[in-house]
Amino acid sequence: MKRLTANMFNDDWALVTAGTKDNFNTMTISWGGMGTLWSKPVVTIYIRPNRYTYEFIENNDYFVISFFDNKYKKDLGILGSKSGRDGDKLALTSLTPEILDYGVTYQQANKTLVCKKIYHQDLKLEDIPETAIKNYYKDEPVHRMYIGEVVEIIEK
Repeated sequence: MKRLTANMFNDDWALVTAGTKDNFNTMTISWGGMGTLWSKPVVTIYIRPNRYTYEFIENNDYFVISFFDNKYKKDLGILGSKSGRDGDKLALTSLTPEILDYGVTYQQANKTLVCKKIYHQDLKLEDIPETAIKNYYKDEPVHRMYIGEVVEIIEK
């Protein structure tokens, strides 16, 4: 398996997708990290429980992170601002789903990480710095952290 050496979450947005080929949802993420845990290559992501994608990640063993060239920022903006509860937000974009063994990515993605969930934990408001609470949790619930073992890397 290729080594994960760069933290692409710092510079690029990505999509996290979970579900099956017949029933999946995706959302834009910009918080996350890559590293090693328990001698495994891992990705860490953060999802709020009020997001529709949260249900899909909770109910599936895998999630998929897809990275894109900057020309797809508008599409990722749509997928980050609209909810799949309200309709087919993917139809508002130029992205084409691509079915994998353990989830869904997109034909336009330049890098895809297939991740098996190995841990999750809700962030504790009392342990978050006051400035972060003011900036991110004033009117929103705290995130759940998911750690996924990277089981496949697809590069185009």
